[in-house]
Amino acid sequence: MNSEYIIVVPDQEVLTCVCGTNDTNLKLIEDHLGIPVYTKGNELSIDTDDENLRQEFQFIVDRIIDEVNDGGKNSSDIITSVLNMEKKADMENTSITVPGCIRKVYPHTQHQADYIQSMRSHDMVFCYGAAGSGKTFLAVAEALRLVLSHQKSRLILSRPIVEAGESLGFLPGDLEQKINPYLRPLYDAMGMILSRDTVRRLVESEVIEVAPLAYMRGRTLNNSVIILDEAQNTTCEQMKMFLTRMGEGSKVFITGDITQIDLPKRVPSGLIHATNLLSGINEIGMIRLTAEDVVRNPLVKKIVKAYEYEQDKIQ
Repeated sequence: MNSEYIIVVPDQEVLTCVCGTNDTNLKLIEDHLGIPVYTKGNELSIDTDDENLRQEFQFIVDRIIDEVNDGGKNSSDIITSVLNMEKKADMENTSITVPGCIRKVYPHTQHQADYIQSMRSHDMVFCYGAAGSGKTFLAVAEALRLVLSHQKSRLILSRPIVEAGESLGFLPGDLEQKINPYLRPLYDAMGMILSRDTVRRLVESEVIEVAPLAYMRGRTLNNSVIILDEAQNTTCEQMKMFLTRMGEGSKVFITGDITQIDLPKRVPSGLIHATNLLSGINEIGMIRLTAEDVVRNPLVKKIVKAYEYEQDKIQ
């Protein structure tokens, strides 16, 4: 019986990144798996009947390929991140498969893996932390998974409209055109997971609704996934109003960055107030992401760390 397990990587440039300079990545994978990895043409293979090792090998290679296709350049950083995550996190419980999406969404750090698991195990999750740490993206990915696999009937995405230096009344266009720039990041997050045409069809059919926070008042949202983004810019009254929109069979994900509050001075943030007030309720998940979880340009991580360090000195 043939025990060889083969993975074909048709793109030569991607294969080079998977293997690393002088096959250094393959050596790391071999050390991790405890068995040799062979190359032949555009094929990678291992010789084992162990189904767990085969799945692990497939998972590692798929993750590296996804990272490279997402624009990752430093293959040594990619392989280190992938192997560290593979050690710490269960493969199936921390990846997000969205129906209609061409690839899985994976956590890049342990905190992100904890975030995904919290969204799976709680009906309400607060996630706050650094810019670029995946708060909104992972919440949108998990919400799309739930909706497109028909576990929930619709996805509602909301943000508070906070004017930072420019009044809405002076911006050109009708109300929808004035509000659209505030909601653009939510469309961008969906566009990283699904095609633009798919997102448009889901919005037109009202499976996905994107609306300012003010439009939530008076509603009861059943069998839905509701995401409140930029929650640090809610007042305490707005946060209470939003949280009480939750109906039967719904999940609520609240995301924000408490270091970027645009509320007027002396107006307390609803996100800070809610996380302090509700932290003792076991049924609510609380996740904090830091500069170590930033997945944007490496320079962003350094900037966030600098601001976190300054804030720690002040405190």
